[in-house]
Amino acid sequence: KDDNFYLKSAEKEAKRLINYFQCTQQSQVLDVGCGQGRLPIGILRVIGDINYIGIDVDKKSIDWCKRYIQLKHPSFKFKHLNLHNERYNKNGIKIDEEFCFDLAENSVDIIYLFSVFSHTTEEDLRAYLNDFFRILDKRGKIFFTAFVENDVPNISINPESYHLKCSGPLHIVRYNKDYLFSAIAEYGYSILNFTHRTETDGQSAIYLCKKDG
Repeated sequence: KDDNFYLKSAEKEAKRLINYFQCTQQSQVLDVGCGQGRLPIGILRVIGDINYIGIDVDKKSIDWCKRYIQLKHPSFKFKHLNLHNERYNKNGIKIDEEFCFDLAENSVDIIYLFSVFSHTTEEDLRAYLNDFFRILDKRGKIFFTAFVENDVPNISINPESYHLKCSGPLHIVRYNKDYLFSAIAEYGYSILNFTHRTETDGQSAIYLCKKDG
């Protein structure tokens, strides 16, 4: 909307990490779908320098973040993840059974995804959840947003008669709540909190931890 709105939004997301996950300057944060750096900008304004990795399938966004954030704050690292996404990176490599993030086991305290699973396939969601379990510390936490409703098909891509008008591929990937929660449990997570339609465009917020965490 404008610069002030953007900065307030960035600070709000950083405060989310503090309030829900006790994020400090010692935390290890992975921001999947970091875009043009909203979360790290908020972190710098609210927390300061931390150990942060931002990844995105859009190379222009990563190049911008490297130039304007990483150059001045080297503890913030940005990597281009050249994966296929019909909406954002059509020429990328499709995820297969061998997919994993270039991160060590138990190396991340907080994993953050805003408006990522809302614009990716179920296959990609499952691949991400699967490898998150490997890289997440035993007491680590995950936050993500998604379009989630009751009494709808298990998964719908650009559903008709939804509260948003669809525009382009993978604009709205909507999940049945029970189906999504079942998938989350399959990969070894417990749900810490769920808030319905509290986020941008009516997305829901989901907070996770490992079942044995």
